[in-house]
Amino acid sequence: MAQGPQTFFDALAVRTWCGLALQALGRAREEIDAINVYPVADGDTGTNLYLTVESAVTAVEAVFAAHEVDASSHGRPSLAEAARAMAHGALIGARGNSGTILAQLLRGMAQVLAVDGENAHTDGQGLRLALRRAADAARQAVAHPVEGTVLSVASAAADAAGGAEGDCGTVARAAYDGARAALAATPGQLAVLERAGVVDAGGRGLVAVLAALVETFTGELPGAVAVTADTRHARVQVPLGSQGALGATECADGAEDGGPAYEVIYLLEADDLAVARLRERLDALGDSLVVVGGDGLWNVHVHVDDAGAAVEAGVEAGRPYRIRITHFGADDVHTVRGEGRPRERVQRAVVAVVPGEGLAGLYAEAGATTVLARPGEPPASGELVEALRRAHAREVVLLPNDPELRHTAAAAVEQVRAEGIRVSLIPTRSAVQGIAALAVHAPERRFDEDVVSMTSAAGATRYGEVAVAERQAWTMAGICQAGDVLGLIDGDVAVIGADVTAIAETVLDRMLAAGGELVTLVLGDEAPESVAEHLQARVREAYLAVDTVVYRGGRQGALLLIGVE
Repeated sequence: MAQGPQTFFDALAVRTWCGLALQALGRAREEIDAINVYPVADGDTGTNLYLTVESAVTAVEAVFAAHEVDASSHGRPSLAEAARAMAHGALIGARGNSGTILAQLLRGMAQVLAVDGENAHTDGQGLRLALRRAADAARQAVAHPVEGTVLSVASAAADAAGGAEGDCGTVARAAYDGARAALAATPGQLAVLERAGVVDAGGRGLVAVLAALVETFTGELPGAVAVTADTRHARVQVPLGSQGALGATECADGAEDGGPAYEVIYLLEADDLAVARLRERLDALGDSLVVVGGDGLWNVHVHVDDAGAAVEAGVEAGRPYRIRITHFGADDVHTVRGEGRPRERVQRAVVAVVPGEGLAGLYAEAGATTVLARPGEPPASGELVEALRRAHAREVVLLPNDPELRHTAAAAVEQVRAEGIRVSLIPTRSAVQGIAALAVHAPERRFDEDVVSMTSAAGATRYGEVAVAERQAWTMAGICQAGDVLGLIDGDVAVIGADVTAIAETVLDRMLAAGGELVTLVLGDEAPESVAEHLQARVREAYLAVDTVVYRGGRQGALLLIGVE
């Protein structure tokens, strides 16, 4: 995407800057996410910034693609078109306070860059004006601006740029240096940052974006800089524009402890007067209020206890859509006692759907986040989304453990991926396959390697089930009647009978006929007590070097689950 240093700020410079900013935030995202101390420890500042810029990149690329097929446009949009696309893409894709404020910063810049639609480019003076407008617009969008946040960093960047004389590269470098100095000072402006010894995460992200602006115009990426607020603060390394420093949460407005329970975000089509009334209504409902946009389209962000009231206020103002409501659960706001630091996201977690309380306990002991699927009550996509979030990890492996949940699980994965969490869906068809996958889970490995290993273990596990037929039906083994005992192998009915133990033994023998090293038996509450002992004895007598392990599954629906690895 980048095509060398840009002399002027033109459409190509907009495109290059967006691409470089996305790369910079991609490198720094996890470290920015790792520490959030103000106002909510929700661990997603870097992710929100990344997703916001990603949406801006998509919009800019779409404008360039449209001009490439239009012979009359000479293959390139105007500066005004590219700047408006950047701002619009950021607006519709903005996430969280950090992303919403960044979207307003980009919108403020676009208002200056696009003021004369005929100009093909602007110079250092135009960039100075754009950065000033950006900082002012962002501050106006926040209901109650707080110093020591991204707003302070943006203002300092604009102030420094305003005193710089020269081309775009000179102005960009001045803005970057001013922002970097302001970032270092944020711990002295916010007590919560001072206690934690960290800089503001939203400001840290903005410095990375400005470092990308410097690279756009000079071809050089600013190097790592050690930032120390004063002797009372921990020394924080800030490799600006690459791997990042410790950072606080992005929010520029709100209380640091005991705040509202929900974050509500939506796009809104409404006129200016209606939005002015909406600001007053939402300001009374909660805090961290940021409303950005204009020309009939707005992005609304607020933290409230009554999420329904926040959405209803939007309905009264106009047409809200893309509504996202996030609950700040206990896992999101725990802090390390005595340190003032939030509980960091773990690197990797496993989320599993399990059919009974016993298996839920087993999976939980192994470190998995579980979703209980009661007989006849499969979890909805929203339940899986909530569980994936509750895992509080940057990378998550999802084990649905049921072929009927394939589409539901896929929908949940797509939604959570859009929130910036890396998720892999392993298509386990039974809880015993999930047990096999969990047994080889190694979070210290690379994510892809771990997923491959878990997938291989699940795929190498044949699964069987003994259940009671609920009604008459045609099966692969013939017609069954209600009350018959069914033996299933890999999802298909293989044998029909009346005795649970006999059917279980037949299923086990057929599964072990192809070989195996480990048999896993999961007993439901309604299974005869003797069936496990009988099957264990059968394995010892007939299958040398095959081990057996037995678990209690609770009210799992099936009388017995069987796994053969």
